[in-house]
Formats: sequence, structure tokens, C-alpha cells
Amino acid sequence: MLLTAIGTLDEILRAHASALGHDFTAYRNHAYRVANLCVAQSAGDPPQIEKAAIAAAFHDLGIWTHRSFDYLPPSVELARAHLVRSGRSEWTSAISGMVLEHHKLRTFRGDPEGLVEPFRRADWVDVTHGLVSFGLPRRLMREVFAAWPDAGFRMRLLELELTRLRTHPLNPLPMLRF
Repeated sequence: MLLTAIGTLDEILRAHASALGHDFTAYRNHAYRVANLCVAQSAGDPPQIEKAAIAAAFHDLGIWTHRSFDYLPPSVELARAHLVRSGRSEWTSAISGMVLEHHKLRTFRGDPEGLVEPFRRADWVDVTHGLVSFGLPRRLMREVFAAWPDAGFRMRLLELELTRLRTHPLNPLPMLRF
């Protein structure tokens, strides 16, 4: 079952709409795809859906709010501030882990019961448009990609990567983790 309306996710993104500017729809669709693909790999209970939604909203947001491709620490700080404001400080470790490790190249093993690894896989599935699938059903991926089209997200990432490469040729992808 696809999650088509997640209030928390929409609320967070609306609060950052001016920073996202013309990339709002592309980022919102990416966040919904990642949240859905993450929840599909978990029990999908309400707290997990909320955690996936919060992490999805913030995981790349630092690109736009801090105008930086070294965006993981700013994204974590934005998420922490939101969690404090919303009375969910106890989720800080889980959400921070999801954001910080979502570009890890290898399996994350430090959170066997949590959402860090499902979230990491969900982001890789989305960014590769299912080329990397981690065993997720093709039907599910087609449904998710159809419900929330790319809207220029991958092209925008490519533009940002090329800009970063020109300005930081020795560290073009600072967000990758090994």
C-alpha cells in the first residue's frame, strides 16, 4: 500500500519551500519515494512511518538550506531542531543515523532493529531509479516511481555534482560514506 499523504513530511517541506524554490516538487517527490521504499522494507507501524517521513524530509535538505553539497551535518541539525520543537527528541539518534548513513556504500550494521539500513537502501533504489533494487519487487518500484515522478530531481543532482566537481575536484562527493 502506497503512502500518498504523509502530513509530517508535507508540513516539514512546506516550512522549507522557499529554500527549495523551483526544486520543491522534485525534492518532495524524492522524499515520498524514499519514505515509501523505506517503509516497504519495515514493519510499517505508525512510529516507523513517522520516522521514515521525518528522515526523508530532511535527508538532503541541507543542499538547499545551506547551499552546500557537503550537506549531511546541516541536514542532521535541521532534523534535530525539528525533533526538539515537535517533542520527539528521543528520536534524534534514529533520525540522525538515517540521515548520516543514507549514502553509505556498504551495508549499515549498527542498527539491526531500526530503519537506518532500510532508509539507506531506499535512497539508493530511488537515486538509481531501481537499477539497484536490493530485492524490492519491481511492481512496487514501478508504482512508487509512477506516483511520484522524477520532476527533474536526478538532473538537478547531476548539475550539483558537476558544480561540486569543478569547485572541489579532490572531494567531489563529500556525502559518501564507506
